[in-house]
Amino acid sequence: MGQHSLPGASGSLIAAGWKDYDSTTTNFFDWGGGIELRGNASSDSSRLRVIQAYIKVRASIFELKVGRFKEFTGLVDSSLSSGAFSVSDNALPIPKIEGSIPEFYTIPVFGGLFAVKGNIAHGWLGKIPVTPSKNTPTASSYFHQTSLYGRLGKPSSRLHLYAGVNHQVYWGNEREIYGPGWGLSNLQTFKYVMFGRTWKGSKVGNHLGSVDPGLQYEFPTVRLFVYRQSFYDEGALAKLANIADGLNGISLTNKQDDINVPDYFPVQGYDNSGWFHWHKVVFELFYSVNQAGYPWSRRTKSGDENYYNSNSYPEGWSYDGMGLGNPFITPAYTTRAGFPNVNFNWFNNNRVTAFYAALQGSIAHDYRFTARGSYSLNYGTFGTSIYGYSTGNTFVRPQFGIWHKVSQLSGWLSVERDFDPGWTVGCVIAADRGDLFYNGGGLVLRLKKSL
Repeated sequence: MGQHSLPGASGSLIAAGWKDYDSTTTNFFDWGGGIELRGNASSDSSRLRVIQAYIKVRASIFELKVGRFKEFTGLVDSSLSSGAFSVSDNALPIPKIEGSIPEFYTIPVFGGLFAVKGNIAHGWLGKIPVTPSKNTPTASSYFHQTSLYGRLGKPSSRLHLYAGVNHQVYWGNEREIYGPGWGLSNLQTFKYVMFGRTWKGSKVGNHLGSVDPGLQYEFPTVRLFVYRQSFYDEGALAKLANIADGLNGISLTNKQDDINVPDYFPVQGYDNSGWFHWHKVVFELFYSVNQAGYPWSRRTKSGDENYYNSNSYPEGWSYDGMGLGNPFITPAYTTRAGFPNVNFNWFNNNRVTAFYAALQGSIAHDYRFTARGSYSLNYGTFGTSIYGYSTGNTFVRPQFGIWHKVSQLSGWLSVERDFDPGWTVGCVIAADRGDLFYNGGGLVLRLKKSL
């Protein structure tokens, strides 16, 4: 979420303030907002960033939200997932205006068996590089997002079934990019963007999203949540040609401490009855190797999906230099030097098999921890595979070298403890070991004061 320190030894100061909805009442109307600032400083440079700044208004089941705010898209564990495919908290949030039903609304028919939620949003990406421009190398671009999710099961039921879809698009100023021959007004262009229609042989903008089924079951002491995200980038999913790819997850939550957990889990005064206590554990398998790119794959007009890369936007599915979705798909500048890469790909490694686990809990009553670890096998892109990239039935032989499989092991551990009055002390340790990234590690010491 843009929370990055400067290289080498540095210091950071984070200041944040929030007003949330009043949870003690059921007023028809309410409002909230928040701001989070981060200042980084080292011997060489300094930088101040706005991480979040937003205001929100609620009227009954509806919400209007404006600004830059943390989010994720789709069915994943909200606190411990490695990251949703479409939008995760890996990058700085995109400023936008969003109308939504943020929580599942139970439809008052059939005994409350069905519930829905969803959103529609318009965001501003600023001036970003564009490839096919005849007039300018950059253009002011926009971000479009819609989602719709349903739940089957009464609110009091132990079993809930979920399904939904999300749709995101980079687009904007096509007339400036393509020239006066573009042929669509701004309103017409937006309709093509929103509904994914083709114009002059291709879709307008860079489209990406996922189709998500899920299941939740309430055991007496544990909540089980099983989820899956099936990816689409070019169009292979419509023919199930890349159905092997997806993010698969299992989340187990200990209901014996089922409290409202804020972003900085848990609250001061969190109570444990034993020396070791677990709150939540998550296991995920991220697989994006198929992409409908093999010679024996079901053929599609667009060829292999080439996740997160785009012919229209050279920096692909990124914002402020960071991938907007799951971090297992890596930008070229983050990996070791020397890997082959197709010259128009911002992400040089999008064919990945990754095993991920995370655990959240406490030790010796007072020490809260979050641990994350992953092991991945990385295969580059189809453009750097022995098969080459494809368009329709045409395969282009690899011209930039062959990527050979490399493995990567990464770990992250956060520990913190509260002290009166309102002080929290903690540390974060992280390390990378493998052949994808340069071997390295980091240490962060934290001191937090809550007012």
